[in-house]
Amino acid sequence: MDTLHSKNWLHLSRIVRFGETDSAGVIHFYQLFRWCHESWEESLAKYGLNASDIFPSLLNKDNEPLIALPIVHCKADFLKPLKTGDHIQIELSPIKIAVGSFQVETKFKCDNETVAQGLVRHQAINSQTRLSCELSTEINSWLEASSL
Repeated sequence: MDTLHSKNWLHLSRIVRFGETDSAGVIHFYQLFRWCHESWEESLAKYGLNASDIFPSLLNKDNEPLIALPIVHCKADFLKPLKTGDHIQIELSPIKIAVGSFQVETKFKCDNETVAQGLVRHQAINSQTRLSCELSTEINSWLEASSL
């Protein structure tokens, strides 16, 4: 894990695709939440964490993670239109809120100007009892390293 260079896993990029836009030619609102989640997943992978250790899978119920991370709050702000072909820089700012919760603030920039931002908050729960619990060691490590 490259903890000294968090830019490697907290600064990402993407291009707006035609299928992500609506009939007005700008991104459909729900795409921003999808991008927030996909950026978080990519960040975890670039940090060195395996998706199978974090996210449950119906195909692998025998090896399901003991901790699930449901989204308990989300919001988005659209500041300028994003259209097909726009190159976007993505900046993630993870923040630990408590022993069992964290949020990821995501800024989307086009030509170094913030054009949208999203926030997704997660609460750790035991995947069997569904009760709140502490975050996993892996997520705690990612959060710690991200704040350096």
